[in-house]
Amino acid sequence: MYPLNLHDILEIIVAPDKQFEFNSTGINIPGDSANNIVVKAFELLQANHQLPPVKIHLHKIIPMGAGLGGGSSDAAFTIKLLNDLFNLRLSVSTMQDYAGRLGSDCPFFIKNKAVLASNTGDQFEPLNLNLKKFFFAIVAPKIHINTPEAYSWIKPKFKQTSLQTIISYPIDQWKQNLTNDFEIEVFKRFQEIEKIKENLYNAGAIYASMSGSGSAVYGIFNNPVSLTNKFSEYYYWPGMGS
Repeated sequence: MYPLNLHDILEIIVAPDKQFEFNSTGINIPGDSANNIVVKAFELLQANHQLPPVKIHLHKIIPMGAGLGGGSSDAAFTIKLLNDLFNLRLSVSTMQDYAGRLGSDCPFFIKNKAVLASNTGDQFEPLNLNLKKFFFAIVAPKIHINTPEAYSWIKPKFKQTSLQTIISYPIDQWKQNLTNDFEIEVFKRFQEIEKIKENLYNAGAIYASMSGSGSAVYGIFNNPVSLTNKFSEYYYWPGMGS
């Protein structure tokens, strides 16, 4: 798991009228706002630390259901913001524990640094991985991949070379060695996603992969490229590594 500078915008202030309020702008978030993971994060800390009501504004930029950790990062940064706002002095491990109660990917975003994740995605081994000099392009089609379904499609198999070893290779060797097992089954069902990966390679990516269980695909390039026209029908984010 590796952080990039793609982010939502989150603001939390103490409610002057002592009435809790949550609102969102940007990408429309379906469903009851009371079930939003940001609200759940506040309620979790409020119950344990007797927090006063707050007003929360979330501006949604990261596509949902794309394997980019948008909701998970929102939950984690809610915890971090509340910790700062109310001077709770929570340790990193305590914040990670709270985050883990909200979702498997949430604890990663407390430190927000490169890790090799295992178990349900909540056990971390730090990685000495620096991708700051590379250019990233993220492309997300309007396809929502159901995560539990995607896991049910996976057929586990033994790897001859460990992930730790493969990641230590130069990036131009990742294409032949670093694979996302979700792609095999997801590509069978959604050929459009496979085509996006092919187009990223055709545009000069030194490595491209589906992000998590999809549906977003990212490409890593040696130099900045302009792919807006090539992917005009999709969500597209360009930026340098962090």
